[in-house]
Amino acid sequence: MRIHLEAAGPEDIPQWVALRGAVSEGLAKHFGEGYWCFRSTEKGAAFQLRQGGVYVARWRGGLVAALRLSKRKPWAIDRSFFSTSRLPFYLTDMTVAPRYQRKGLGRQCIEEARRIAVAAGADAICLDAYDCAAGAGPFYAKCGFREVGRTVYRGAPLVYFERQL
Repeated sequence: MRIHLEAAGPEDIPQWVALRGAVSEGLAKHFGEGYWCFRSTEKGAAFQLRQGGVYVARWRGGLVAALRLSKRKPWAIDRSFFSTSRLPFYLTDMTVAPRYQRKGLGRQCIEEARRIAVAAGADAICLDAYDCAAGAGPFYAKCGFREVGRTVYRGAPLVYFERQL
């Protein structure tokens, strides 16, 4: 399966919310309830869509992956941990449909995000992941990101990663 990320539109909101809900349920089932189990709403997704940088991957008429890629620094990111970059992009809220996980789709999303960021002039992609068994840190390391720090933000242990472009 080969995917391509494209900008999301308002028509994608219901499927995006359902996708995030399915991922959250899977994490809760496997790791128990925790800060990694977020409940998305259509109102919240519409707000995020208005902020820009939401990309989706479709397969056979449905959303199989989604992520947010933005120049705007997320609230949980502390820039002091990262290298000095002229224009870093931030990767947040990456989700891959449970039935397509561990099949290379996440890695394709990372490479698509890199392509989008480079085309927009970015020189790095920065992100945070939960520093726990439910976190995606090992996945990001396999995708070429390097760990640059750890912190606790609002009770959630985080590990910061960056990838120079």
